Amino acid sequence: MPELFRDESKRTLVFMGASMIALALSFFTDFGWPADPAWVAVILCGTPIVWGAAKGLVTEFDVKADVLVSIALVASLVIGELFAAGEVALIMTLGGWLEERTVAKARAGIEKLVRLTPSVARVVRDGEESVVQASEVMVGDCLRVLAGETVPVDGVITAGQTAVDESVMTGEPLPVDKGPGDEVRSGTLNQFGTFDMEAKRVGEDSSIQRMVRLVESADAGKAKVVGLADRWATWIVAAALTAAAVTGFVTGEMTRAITVLLVFCPCALVLATPAAIMAGIGNAARHGILVSRGDTLERLAKVKRVAFDKTGTLTFGRPAVSEVVSYSKDISARELLELAASAEARSEHPLGKAIAEKFREETGAQPAQPEAFRMIPGRGVIATVRGAEVRIGNEAMLSESGRPVPEPHAAGIEKAKDSGATVVHVMGPAGPVGRLILTDTLRPDSAAAVRAIEEAGAGTLLITGDGQRAASAAASRAGITDVMADCLPESKLEAIRLREKAGEPVCMVGDGVNDAPALKAATVGIAMGGVGSDIAIEAADAALVGDDIMEIPHLLALSKRVMRTIAVNISASMFLNFAAIALAVAGWLSPVLGALVHNAGSVAVIINSALLLNWKGKPRPAPAVSGAPGFPEPGDPEVPGLA
Repeated sequence: MPELFRDESKRTLVFMGASMIALALSFFTDFGWPADPAWVAVILCGTPIVWGAAKGLVTEFDVKADVLVSIALVASLVIGELFAAGEVALIMTLGGWLEERTVAKARAGIEKLVRLTPSVARVVRDGEESVVQASEVMVGDCLRVLAGETVPVDGVITAGQTAVDESVMTGEPLPVDKGPGDEVRSGTLNQFGTFDMEAKRVGEDSSIQRMVRLVESADAGKAKVVGLADRWATWIVAAALTAAAVTGFVTGEMTRAITVLLVFCPCALVLATPAAIMAGIGNAARHGILVSRGDTLERLAKVKRVAFDKTGTLTFGRPAVSEVVSYSKDISARELLELAASAEARSEHPLGKAIAEKFREETGAQPAQPEAFRMIPGRGVIATVRGAEVRIGNEAMLSESGRPVPEPHAAGIEKAKDSGATVVHVMGPAGPVGRLILTDTLRPDSAAAVRAIEEAGAGTLLITGDGQRAASAAASRAGITDVMADCLPESKLEAIRLREKAGEPVCMVGDGVNDAPALKAATVGIAMGGVGSDIAIEAADAALVGDDIMEIPHLLALSKRVMRTIAVNISASMFLNFAAIALAVAGWLSPVLGALVHNAGSVAVIINSALLLNWKGKPRPAPAVSGAPGFPEPGDPEVPGLA
């Protein structure tokens, strides 16, 4: 029993249950009780309300709804309306409990991240495995994660194959297959195999800790609309006391005055608005969006344009092979990829890694190691593969070879450059034998997200530090017509400010340090929580945990739904209050009936707010299906192979 009463939520449930039974006995039975059973509800549910109101009034002069409720409750006792007093106490306690449950549910999806923070890690040093505190893991440490364990820090798998449940971070219900070279994030669950990993981001820099910092800053009390409701409550308390005094003086009936106090309480204004805000934040959390500021949804509802950064936001932010073209009939495109992947197998350059990764994706095997390998800074690599020298590099290395690309293929290279792609040339002893086109791959849902945002009535803008060709190409694929390229951080900031001053509230979506000023200046800033920098995340008002930009249209629609719910709650509660006040002044409502009508309305608007938790909006569009990169047959004209 003592354990039960230490849990406030369980204690409240017990008190409400006992109060309901007591009020039922008071209303429906007449057994000549020594004392009216309604006293049980007054003491169990009413005492905390009166004590809290008195404490706030004396220590902070905090005039809120509880003050008016306490006055009405005490006044009801004075005139002998025990049942009305108990009813007020019970329904107010129920309303407060419903709000707490709504808030608790809303925060549950966020706080789960805190509970998932791993406390220990398995570190492998000199072949010996030992368990240490997760806080002691250093960047570069080799860690071992067993099946069923939570990944302790962010890193890259170095050995082993597994499937990782990333639902807590991305919302994706299916496990994701992982192998050497794949990234894993702290807080995710290793479901099947054992793997070794190299620690990349530890401690406060890990994904789970970055999300925890967002949790700690979430506060519905910061919302302007909540502050407005609080200010109204203060004035309504004064108005209620005045109205009750005038009614009592004019009619000479204390019962009417007490009824006016009961129905005048601004309970719905104070209770329902924070519940709607927090329910909206909880809905966002279920969709992989962490909202860090209480007034974010209010501001987002006013947004008229969504501005995107390019790299890491509309795109994945890493190069990938999109096309392989062979110039020789002696070498197929697939053979050319194998040749290039073998030459780059030891490369640490992002382009070299992308080529090797493409080969692994296509074949499921590791590329063969070259017999010799040499990195040429600023040019490319020279390797020996199957006894032949292979050069893979950029335009500078091609020029130094003294052998140009066959004329019919030169146009294709220029076309690739115009689209913002990177061209890597493959050269054998006799000259160029093919090329690989690498692009910063557009996220599959980028175009669908842009389309959904524009259908919702907001414009879109691409604002990036990339060159005009790359920016225009990415914007075209995503369906964005308004493009600003070659932007420095200050340029992005100025562009956002100019649009804000022109009366066009902007939502900025970005991931990098260079986006932080624009994220901060925008009406609402949304950071990519998975790949985004710490500075960008902390400057933003919300973060996409799984970097899923298809959730942005949902967030826009949700913000409007939240504000619409708040407007309905306030309008309905004010209408009910004024109607009940008129009936109470006319003497048509008794204290018992007045308390029931008014407090039932308060509970109703809280329930209406709670419905936001499961609001889904429009169905999510089917994910875009991108075509596999083409592997054309050896092109013409015929040129020498490697022999």
